[in-house]
Amino acid sequence: MGRVTERRRTLRIRDGAVSSRADTLVAEEPLEIRLNGKPLAITMRTPGDDFALAAGFLVSEGVIAEGGEVQSIVYCAGATADGVNTYNVVDVKLAPGVMVPDITLERNVYTTSSCGLCGKASLDAVRTTTRHPVGDTPPVRVTPELLSALPDRLRAAQKVFDRTGGLHAAALFSEEGELLDVREDVGRHNAVDKLVGRALTDGRLPLSRSVLLVSGRASFELAQKAVMAGIPVLAAVSAPSSLAVDLAAESGLTLVGFLRGPSMNVYAGEHRIALEAGVH
Repeated sequence: MGRVTERRRTLRIRDGAVSSRADTLVAEEPLEIRLNGKPLAITMRTPGDDFALAAGFLVSEGVIAEGGEVQSIVYCAGATADGVNTYNVVDVKLAPGVMVPDITLERNVYTTSSCGLCGKASLDAVRTTTRHPVGDTPPVRVTPELLSALPDRLRAAQKVFDRTGGLHAAALFSEEGELLDVREDVGRHNAVDKLVGRALTDGRLPLSRSVLLVSGRASFELAQKAVMAGIPVLAAVSAPSSLAVDLAAESGLTLVGFLRGPSMNVYAGEHRIALEAGVH
């Protein structure tokens, strides 16, 4: 849609020299997600991959788990009072017979680009709603060397970040380190939803042989999204939260934080990290 970035006039000050120029910024707009015509959630996102974002969000919420459970995803025509389509409202129509949890329709949540649905879920809720429990058999095995190479591969694939410096990213890698998909968004939780939603529509869920890498920190919500998609390994370049570690330990998720060069911390699921003999 050509709305991923926008230009804004800015005053530049460099070593005392003042100039005026246009700067490229990442776009941020609200997206309202409707479910069977009823408002469900509003998220602040970077336009693009909106249908995947909506589908991934519903996977994270435990509403759907397979592509066949979605009948259609469309932009709502006449989304404004004067009938203009803003492309900021999408409606997901579920296939006949797909049950919708009552709490989903009642919550009508608002998410932010910085933290998503802060604190709204519990470990019990994730455990009871996921239909793709972490079940990689045999377990995915990744070496520290493979993990350490992933952030550079993600950074090289960030096209919009190069122009704006203002986007988070999430990437899926194979257990051999092959880049499978990458998505950017002003909110890292949206970037993950876009990955999961694309995998849903492509019939690739659960993502049981993959590694999810996220820029920034690993919050509880990102760990939740990994678990809901059946992803066995979540790695982040920054710190995890305590609740993310608790969820990872309980669900069997491997959680890696502070992934920077050859250094990293493994907070849960260390059985998937292939260490040299005698290294502990």
